[in-house]
Amino acid sequence: MVKKSIFMSLFPLVVTPSWAEPIAQTATAMASVASLTINKGDTTWMLLATALVLLMSIPGLALFYGGLVRAKNMLSMLMQVFTLFCLISVLWVIYGYSLAFTEGNGVYGSFSKLLLKGITPDSIAATFSKGVGMSEFIYVVFQGAFAAITCGLIVGAFAERIKFAAVLLFAVFWFTFAYIPLAHMVWYWAGPDAYSSTDAAAAATATAGYLFQHGALDFAGGTVVHVNAAVAGLVGAYLVGARLGYGRDPMTPHSLTMTMIGASLLWFGWFGFNAGSALEANGTATLAFINTWVAPAAAALSWTFAEWLMKGRPSLLGAASGAVSGLVVITPAAGFVGVGGGLVMGLISGVAGLWGVHGLKRLLGTDDSLDVFGLHGVCGILGALLTGVFASPDLGGTGVWDYVTNQVAEDYSIWAQVKIQAIGVGITIVWSAVVAAVAFKVLDMTIGLRVSRDAEREGLDVTTHGEKAYSM
Repeated sequence: MVKKSIFMSLFPLVVTPSWAEPIAQTATAMASVASLTINKGDTTWMLLATALVLLMSIPGLALFYGGLVRAKNMLSMLMQVFTLFCLISVLWVIYGYSLAFTEGNGVYGSFSKLLLKGITPDSIAATFSKGVGMSEFIYVVFQGAFAAITCGLIVGAFAERIKFAAVLLFAVFWFTFAYIPLAHMVWYWAGPDAYSSTDAAAAATATAGYLFQHGALDFAGGTVVHVNAAVAGLVGAYLVGARLGYGRDPMTPHSLTMTMIGASLLWFGWFGFNAGSALEANGTATLAFINTWVAPAAAALSWTFAEWLMKGRPSLLGAASGAVSGLVVITPAAGFVGVGGGLVMGLISGVAGLWGVHGLKRLLGTDDSLDVFGLHGVCGILGALLTGVFASPDLGGTGVWDYVTNQVAEDYSIWAQVKIQAIGVGITIVWSAVVAAVAFKVLDMTIGLRVSRDAEREGLDVTTHGEKAYSM
């Protein structure tokens, strides 16, 4: 059985790591650092996985979103995703990594690694195996790539009408007060070497992020990335307002070819996103890899056939969206559930995503331009909850790993795990919504959120950037 989780009888719920804290912060953990060595194979895999995650933002997400907007806003969409990627990468190095992945309290870390202070080519980040580490620098980039694409996901919800300056300022505020604390709450822990005894494990867990302490399972970002971004996008869609002519004028995607290319690049990069979250080149990585293959394939098929049944025609946009819904649903579960569980989750997510972008969107009554909440919100929530179900060994999952006794813990409780998963989802929704609402309100009262009506009609490519995506 692969090592993926921590179980301690001192805590009422299972505690499971999805990420490894670079160098243990507690005294107990510090005692074990001397035996921690870099595994070149794991570091090599993480170099590749990180490059794949970087590919997801640019060009993957940029092309996926760009193809979905009208031609007059294609370049603006590319510019927003590209610039946010650069902005968040810089902020991650300055303070993001330090606040998310150092010991502090249950919500934030510390400023001890501002500008990556103290990290050198010899610094070691823990994996999920005792005594096995990788270069901390690549761990920094891997985590930073997650932060960058999360902020990029948000802009699809209010595409084609927001000021470029508002996008950048919002991203800085939301990244600082929503992404960083949720990443710390879910993923920060002292590393496996800190769990040498029951007492040491209790002390180490007390220094972990709030949701980690309570056992929330999130292998690669169901709550931290997808639900977090989707809620912020939905709030933005409400507060920025609908596009001019929404519901009256045709707003069809200008290039489904670009969208298909973008979706395919996203899927390709997602293998690094999910399998890389194992932090090692081992069986858990291969489990996450195969789940990242089968779940989106199943979701694309279920979406296609459901749409075919409902509308009489299967669409390329539906198939591509279905694949994305499957990628989203499997993200929190990739290394925890068996292949059968991943297949079922994919099939369910295709239908759920179809409902999210049609039925739920009408119920919400807002112009979520590129269906960020319908895909990432609905399927992210679904994936987080179903992770608690299909991680059960009785249903083919890996169960949880007790790092003190070095064996799989017994008596996995689906109900208890789903409960903490629901709590994690609820905290993510409320936290992200409040931060986003404050940020948008402040921006609206200062620099304003929307471009002028004339600028929106002409298109953001020319009016904001003075360029065109296509020159005829």
